[in-house]
Amino acid sequence: MIKVWIDKNLKGDPVIWGIVLALSILSILVVYSATGTLAYRYMEGNTEHYLFRHGLLVLLSLVAMWGAHKIDYRYYARLSRFALWLSVPLLLFAWQFGTNLNDASRWITIPLINKTFQPSDLAQLALISHLAAMLSKRQLNIDDFKATLIPMLMWVGVICGLIAMTNMSTAALLFFTCMVLFFIGRVPIKYLVMLFFVGILAGAIAFSIGQRGDTVVSRFNDFFSPTEVPYQAQQSYIAIAKGGLIGSGPGQSETKDFLPHPYSDFIFSIIIEEYGMIGGSIVILLYVALLYRGMKTSTQSNKAFGGLLSAGLSIALVMQAMTNICVSVGLIPITGLPLPLVSMGGTSLLFTGISLGIILSVSRGEIEELNASAGRSNEFKKVASAA
Repeated sequence: MIKVWIDKNLKGDPVIWGIVLALSILSILVVYSATGTLAYRYMEGNTEHYLFRHGLLVLLSLVAMWGAHKIDYRYYARLSRFALWLSVPLLLFAWQFGTNLNDASRWITIPLINKTFQPSDLAQLALISHLAAMLSKRQLNIDDFKATLIPMLMWVGVICGLIAMTNMSTAALLFFTCMVLFFIGRVPIKYLVMLFFVGILAGAIAFSIGQRGDTVVSRFNDFFSPTEVPYQAQQSYIAIAKGGLIGSGPGQSETKDFLPHPYSDFIFSIIIEEYGMIGGSIVILLYVALLYRGMKTSTQSNKAFGGLLSAGLSIALVMQAMTNICVSVGLIPITGLPLPLVSMGGTSLLFTGISLGIILSVSRGEIEELNASAGRSNEFKKVASAA
């Protein structure tokens, strides 16, 4: 009975569904553990408050994923252009008038419900989807600089530049994803070099007039300092050292009381402290498997748009995950990027769910087309044998 329901309602790559379910369960367990201090500080010790809140957000992201995978992925080509135009005023509004948290106004407070969301999450999804659509439509005239490359270069520069005004790390990650997507889309190297310089220009402008220039300089100085280690990094290293091979056990983290943002930016450190290097390695393998299945969906797609869309979204999600992990273990400067599907968050979880749903929609479309083709082949064999 359960298998029949799953086969009917959960289409697409079953491995991706399994990875998402595993990371979602881990997210609820680790966030519940990591928000204990937060609950005692703001909720008078009501630790279940953040458990139910985060559990609801995880459920919402899964529902969004399910809804997105039910829609034919080709419709996202039309929606992406509208979403891209909507993103521009939202990013401008967030930069100038948004809710300020941690010295950056990345959030917009939604009236009536009094909840915040980051327009950069919408902008990332819209830009990747729109670039995939434009690249797929212009494969035959990909060398046409004026008609093909200028519009794409312009959108990359505008969106990445506006995001960089308040969030340099997210903008840099999105820009690199666009570079990879251009390469997969067979854009000539000379134009990739041009895109690189567009990114440098957008980054320089954001660095000069944006909100995070001083923070970027400070974090790079701290990272390359031979004598000083930032407090967040110190506590992260302590958590990892305490975890050892098998960890201290679920909910047994001690460093969560001292580590800033253990439920978001440094949640991987808490995973290792509680589940050890074995648990941390399993999480990394799950993300690698997610990238593999997303790229497999891309290569199996018969439509250029589906292949580019799946590749772009898979790369963006896994690159963000690896960036968060590298920050926790001290391989790169502190960025503040959440761990997709695991860190506590609202719009981040929601748009991650939508992105995965779109990848599953591409996978579902290819599986259904393959089944239909097999059915037609069997029908032809029956007619031929009868004749």
